[in-house]
Amino acid sequence: MKKVSVVSLGCSKNLVDAEQMLGILEDNGFSIVADEEEADIMIVNTCAFIDSAKQESIDCILEHAQYKEKDKNKILVVTGCMSQRYKEELKAELPEADIVIGTNDYPRIAEILKSYDAEKANIYCSDAYANEDGLPRTTTTPSYMAYLKIAEGCDNHCTYCVIPSIRGKYRSRSIEDILVEAKSLVEEGAKELVVIAQDTTRYGIDLYGEYKLGELLERLAEIESLRWIRLHYLYPELLTDELIETIAKNDKICNYFDIPIQHCNNDVLKRMGRRTNKKQIISLIEKIRTNIPNAVIRTTLIVGFPGETDEQFEELREFVTTAEFDRLGAFAYSQEEGTPAAKLDGQIDEETKLVRQETIMVDQAAVSEELNMRRKGKAFEVLVEGYDAIIKQYYGRTYGDSEEIDGKVFFTASKKLSSGEFVLVKIEDYTEFDLYGKMEED
Repeated sequence: MKKVSVVSLGCSKNLVDAEQMLGILEDNGFSIVADEEEADIMIVNTCAFIDSAKQESIDCILEHAQYKEKDKNKILVVTGCMSQRYKEELKAELPEADIVIGTNDYPRIAEILKSYDAEKANIYCSDAYANEDGLPRTTTTPSYMAYLKIAEGCDNHCTYCVIPSIRGKYRSRSIEDILVEAKSLVEEGAKELVVIAQDTTRYGIDLYGEYKLGELLERLAEIESLRWIRLHYLYPELLTDELIETIAKNDKICNYFDIPIQHCNNDVLKRMGRRTNKKQIISLIEKIRTNIPNAVIRTTLIVGFPGETDEQFEELREFVTTAEFDRLGAFAYSQEEGTPAAKLDGQIDEETKLVRQETIMVDQAAVSEELNMRRKGKAFEVLVEGYDAIIKQYYGRTYGDSEEIDGKVFFTASKKLSSGEFVLVKIEDYTEFDLYGKMEED
């Protein structure tokens, strides 16, 4: 029996792939260990979305390669998006990688490892995109929450994005298969399911000929022990009135809208290949807040896109201040080879991009502090995540905070609590991104 360690980088969708690899390996007699020094086989599941993600992947591969210097029998396996995108370059420039497996071949990982031959090329990166339903899975997230991937690939073809070339066309899983997995995750203890895809709003159109996210959410909400359903990556052009209504009327679906808008200037949006304009974005925000007054809206922005003028950037700054997004992440544009945006005129220097990124985040910090001030004195249901022995407080998340990417609620309690419990917390203080309070007694 071989011991295997796995490190997964990048997004939650990539993490689900890693968890499926773990499940497949365990079903095939492999033993999973947390320490690379103990492992016979080390797997690095890479990301290749932007330059910083690629560098993190390379650094992680090289760190793992150091273990091979101590034990020449160790096998280093590189999987994920970087493998798929740079299969030949990886083998040539990082000879430390013994096996390279792409995003379409990871379901074969047990077979590949069992047949490993050091004398072969050991590159497995086919272009045959397919959904693999019913794969075993070993979750690595806290026991009370799990990610639920409902589709693979993307059809949007934003000019800056490499995902369609790596992951292929949008491919929805069947409602039946998703429900089987969701029920299994809840039976294992998950109280929160985070629904993910590159574009969740597109769900079903390829498989059923119509958009089915609303129906899927209603079916998920029927799972008895499930408390929270959280949605990520809702593209604005497909966030319909019907979908907003479905979210509004169902208590299990968090009033949390993760909507990547990327910019507000119409010219920049057009060059990005986005399908909405500023007026439509403003209208959507107003519609959500009218129908769901306590809605939490999260977004992402790209600054320094080719041709973005000082005036367009200032327009974005004003928009961030007036739109009052509850959560916001700003990213400096990354010029990715093979994308249309990489060939556009008006590429902006790195220093300017980073200054703009920092400026937006400073603007957002002021917005976040103002919004958190308004939450003072109110009580929120909080999912308990743990206890901080240093500050002697529990911490957790409200419906408006997603795992790892958003803020926390720190609070005192008069009784011992366990991770995964839900308690009511009255907010007494705040910072730009976190809340502080006291658990309300029964």
